[in-house]
Amino acid sequence: MGLGDKISNSAEKGLGSVKEQAGKLLDNQKLEHEGRADQVSAEAKQAGEKVKDAATEFKNGLNK
Repeated sequence: MGLGDKISNSAEKGLGSVKEQAGKLLDNQKLEHEGRADQVSAEAKQAGEKVKDAATEFKNGLNK
């Protein structure tokens, strides 16, 4: 996973957490759910990047 992707995913996850907490504080379920959805999206992107990295490492191992 590239550094830019890591930073982007971490930022999205962090902002989602802030949004979720704000929703809880303001008793705004829509905002709370949006924040949780942002976090899940960021986690899914991170998982996808890890799969790509593992496939690349496997491919590079076969070429040695």
